[in-house]
Amino acid sequence: MTELVEHGQLFIGGEWTDPLGTGTIRVVSPHTEQVIGSVPHACEADVDRAVAAARKAFEEGPWPRLTLDERIAVVSRIKDAITVRHEEIARSISSQNGSPYSWSVLAQALGAMMVYDAAITVARDYPYEERRQGALGPILVRREPVGVVAAVIPWNVPQFVAAAKLAPALLTGSSVILKPSPEAPLDSFILADIAREAGLPEGVLSVLPADREVSEYLVGHPGIEKVAFTGSVAAGKRVMEVAARNLTRVTLELGGKSAAVILPDADLEAAVAGIVPAAWMNNGQACVAQTRILAPRSRYGEIAEALAAAAGALVVGDPLDPATQLGPLVARRQQQRSLDYIRIGQEEGAKILTGGGRPKGLERGWYVEPTLFGDVDNSMRIAQEEIFGPVVCLIPYTDEAEASRIANDSEFGLSGSVWTADVDHGIDFARGVRTGTFNVNTFSLDMLGPFGGYKNSGVGREFGPEGLSEYLEHKMIHLPAGS
Repeated sequence: MTELVEHGQLFIGGEWTDPLGTGTIRVVSPHTEQVIGSVPHACEADVDRAVAAARKAFEEGPWPRLTLDERIAVVSRIKDAITVRHEEIARSISSQNGSPYSWSVLAQALGAMMVYDAAITVARDYPYEERRQGALGPILVRREPVGVVAAVIPWNVPQFVAAAKLAPALLTGSSVILKPSPEAPLDSFILADIAREAGLPEGVLSVLPADREVSEYLVGHPGIEKVAFTGSVAAGKRVMEVAARNLTRVTLELGGKSAAVILPDADLEAAVAGIVPAAWMNNGQACVAQTRILAPRSRYGEIAEALAAAAGALVVGDPLDPATQLGPLVARRQQQRSLDYIRIGQEEGAKILTGGGRPKGLERGWYVEPTLFGDVDNSMRIAQEEIFGPVVCLIPYTDEAEASRIANDSEFGLSGSVWTADVDHGIDFARGVRTGTFNVNTFSLDMLGPFGGYKNSGVGREFGPEGLSEYLEHKMIHLPAGS
């Protein structure tokens, strides 16, 4: 039985304080369908307080005026505390969104720790100031903190995504207002405790759970200088529209429909072992999931059989059970969305190779079987639209030119992979796919390199020096000749 977690205060400007509104967000377990916690619902007046505190901290406080080493020391304490409390954080996340506990430990909690660690490495080596010889004389180019950041995070990987935004913002000297999703706000309150104990100065961080209406108020607030958002394409477009009213800078990490391409010479056992966890990761609730698998017609039968067997063998159950490989979806609406797409796929003429419904013995909870469709044409809705559930398409191709065309035939461009006996050939194939991240014979996300999307998968980059730059303004100072 999951212990009921109730919070009566909001974290505003580094302190726990009573909310100005009366609303409450109730968090429901996707496994039991019972309430497991509650937090205050931030109102517009709470946003005003948080923005005022953040502005004061940035304009008058010590944080942006500390040395880089001093800020690194505080962020390192946040990282270390997450490491110490990673099991607690993982349990909180799995209880809220259904992520398998083993995956939450690795990708959610320890993954967040790795994000902070990588950001510290990048921040230490970043060129914040450099002299150049300009066309008219010497110039000094400075990179300065952007100011007050609104970080809007999703429910599927809340701590990992929070770290991707908090780490570069804090290390470069900005203040942050973190807006967690109503479906998964509880772990953000753990993070608030950690940040307070780590010694973040007053005003630098606020945590405001809220619905879409209040989120739009935050994004459109004139006191915000940058919005960092992760979520759906539709929500991302709305964020960009609202932020544009104030010409507020944005980075958007949005959806995906990534292709895993199995070339004819691939080691099938290795490809299946790599693709299955990448396709059904986090119950299919991952923007980078490899949800389109492309197979050569010459090997289509054996590939279909191997993938169906591996997907069908995934252990489905209680997300807090360490043996579980696929848990429930975050909400009833997500369960119904996946079931609707399974129906649509059948109506379009695709064939279910495994799964296709609710798992037997799990009548309670928002579960959907790991489902693999065969005989899929890339024009079908199940191949074009992001389902965000455990529904994967197996698409045949005739030659590599067709495989590349199919991989690129998508409104998205976030991730992808190719599986081949020839790594150099795999690199050549990767060059032809218009996506922000690509893998050859592996599936990974390196936090020292840039991550982001082409096309409708986003704007801007996270991680690496490219991601750090998103939180910096560039200033040019003209110097007198001979200086």
